[in-house]
Amino acid sequence: MTLAAASVDTGDTAWLLAATALVLLMTPGLALFYGGMVRTKSVLNMLMMSFVSIALVTVVWLAAGYSLAFGDDIGGGLLGSLDHVGMAGLGPDSVHGTVPTLLFATFQLTFAIITAALISGAVADRAKFGAWLVFVPLWALLVYVPVAHWVWGPGGWILDTLGALDFAGGLPVEITSGASGLALALVLGPRLGFKKDAMRPHNLPMVMLGAGLLWFGWFGFNAGSALGANGLAAAAFLNTLAAGCTGLLGWLLVEQKRDGHPTTLGSASGAVAGLVAITPSCGSVSLLGALVVGLAAGTVCSYAVGWKFKLNYDDSLDVVGVHLVGGVIGTLLIGVFAVDTMTDGPEGLLYGGGLAQLGKQLVAVVAVGAYAFLVTYGLGKLIDKTMGFRASEEQEHTGLDLTVHAETAYDHGVLGHGAPVSASSVLSAQKVKSQA
Repeated sequence: MTLAAASVDTGDTAWLLAATALVLLMTPGLALFYGGMVRTKSVLNMLMMSFVSIALVTVVWLAAGYSLAFGDDIGGGLLGSLDHVGMAGLGPDSVHGTVPTLLFATFQLTFAIITAALISGAVADRAKFGAWLVFVPLWALLVYVPVAHWVWGPGGWILDTLGALDFAGGLPVEITSGASGLALALVLGPRLGFKKDAMRPHNLPMVMLGAGLLWFGWFGFNAGSALGANGLAAAAFLNTLAAGCTGLLGWLLVEQKRDGHPTTLGSASGAVAGLVAITPSCGSVSLLGALVVGLAAGTVCSYAVGWKFKLNYDDSLDVVGVHLVGGVIGTLLIGVFAVDTMTDGPEGLLYGGGLAQLGKQLVAVVAVGAYAFLVTYGLGKLIDKTMGFRASEEQEHTGLDLTVHAETAYDHGVLGHGAPVSASSVLSAQKVKSQA
């Protein structure tokens, strides 16, 4: 037995293998969640945007993403080295902590995949699929990879220099996807009929199924970030469950008070909001802190999803209202509720730590949010100027499923959204596609 093999803990490895599969499942879960929220004419396009992200991000991550994110810092805490381009030097005997490095790299890959897929919700119904294929790999390299290095990579400035805490991805996943979603929504502009037409979810059972799969996978997301089968993983697991529950209840309480009725969409959204917020803090706060974090996110995010109508940005599926706002809440509340029994040192305001940790969390939130927004806005504008990012009016009106993919999710219209597909409509769609 080699020394490397002897240092691998089989229990930790088994748990991380399972956690990696759980996190990968979150992207198909997200596809169902988003797919149910759009109208019938764009269901398949929404599913495709998530599924193709798995393929695109995987290729980029294996080629250079992992090395740049988790390679040795090349100076300033901003980016890793190119020592592991093409996963060079990472054979089966290479070890990261107590697990094989290849497994650690795959686990981190699943985070990058779902982060890119999350952004699609902000531009649902109106983005060119070809432009999305160009955007995703470039965004992964220019936005996700650097931020992942800042927060988790060896020598990353947020981790080592600033000292901000983020256990499972409030900064690299939630805030980057939310800020990037806002930037891309501004680049593309609002959907046809925004604030005029009712754009209700076409399939709420699909939304609930997607939310359930997301919740299931989130245990791998958060508890897996302990990188071992240990007490910290157990605490993160329980905190994740608790915050999802209070997030759900908080959202429903707001709906009952504001609208007079709790909804299935609200329960799904509230659970996701609580899970988003506990992601950065699940390894830093006590169970009581987790309950408060989830409740705060469910309550605030239920109001935040309405900001788009007041501020006139069309975040189609509430990526900004849930992921950006929820990520900010969860990251900042570490500075309030962090306990040393979880962090092995840093404490929040309510536990005698003063304002220091809260200040560090705030700096990290502003830096990551601003970076993700500015780079994504520039990238989106570049793609829009060169190949066009927005689908044509005719494509958007007819539906991206038929005009882009030459398919429909249903043989007949659902909930009044369209008539049975005819041969003439297919020929018309193919004409639109050829002209695009």
